[in-house]
Amino acid sequence: MSGKEDSINLPLVHKGKVRNVYDLGQNYLIVASDRISAFDYVIPTIIPDKGRVLHKLSMFWFDFIKDIVPNHIITGNFENFPTALKQYEYLRDRSMIVKKANRVDIECIVRGYLAGSGWKEYQKSQTVCGVKLPAGLKESSRLPEAVFTPSSKEESGKHDENISFEETVKRVGKDSAESLRKVSLELYKKVSEYSFSKGIILADTKLEFGFYDNQLILIDEVFTPDSSRFWEIDKYEEGKAQDSLDKQYVRDYLERIKWNKSSPAPELPKDIIERTMKKYIGAYEKLTGVNF
Repeated sequence: MSGKEDSINLPLVHKGKVRNVYDLGQNYLIVASDRISAFDYVIPTIIPDKGRVLHKLSMFWFDFIKDIVPNHIITGNFENFPTALKQYEYLRDRSMIVKKANRVDIECIVRGYLAGSGWKEYQKSQTVCGVKLPAGLKESSRLPEAVFTPSSKEESGKHDENISFEETVKRVGKDSAESLRKVSLELYKKVSEYSFSKGIILADTKLEFGFYDNQLILIDEVFTPDSSRFWEIDKYEEGKAQDSLDKQYVRDYLERIKWNKSSPAPELPKDIIERTMKKYIGAYEKLTGVNF
């Protein structure tokens, strides 16, 4: 049984910061590694079990939202994998076989709270991605209603850039742009209401879509700590940055040691690894009600 990522002898189509995509002929195999990235760099230290948390949480959400939009999942259950893949024990609980969709090159971001780059833009122009917002909002304020703020999907090495809805229409056509906005907002509404009932605020999230058989489907990962900002309700305090259930510990550590954000990224100490893992597992357990 092969227990490591580098032992997988399949054609590698894409190696992302966290995920590897392999070609299975008719389908793809997407594998969530234990890599972690910050400030657009992959950190050399792995976070044990992180990939399994991301995979299990994505599978939970894909099932939860399947009535809103179909997705690319064929199976995420290792027991149902073809025999040829069963030799790779590493794949268990961290990989899914998916349909080959034509990816829409737009990151579909929905924001319900003012944070990150949205807060920076608001301070300058009272807008987020060109969407006018009311005066007087603070950092981490809840928005009057969730807004769809797409960004460009750039090739690796380039920063994705916030774009207006009009620019999205130019890139993908009016019908597709309107479908992306409508479905993204519906997904955010359903998941944020559920998360809130579990004591967690979904501040914002990033979704990816593709077309399969001329139908819009959800692809990649969904509503994980890598693609979303989760805050604990009982620690939420408007007017400042929040303690996120994600890799914030890693970012804070890198800022604290004054890393210059140019390669190579430094190794992480043991306590930062442990605290980050606790955050990921904590988010999974609170949201699903299942022990990891």
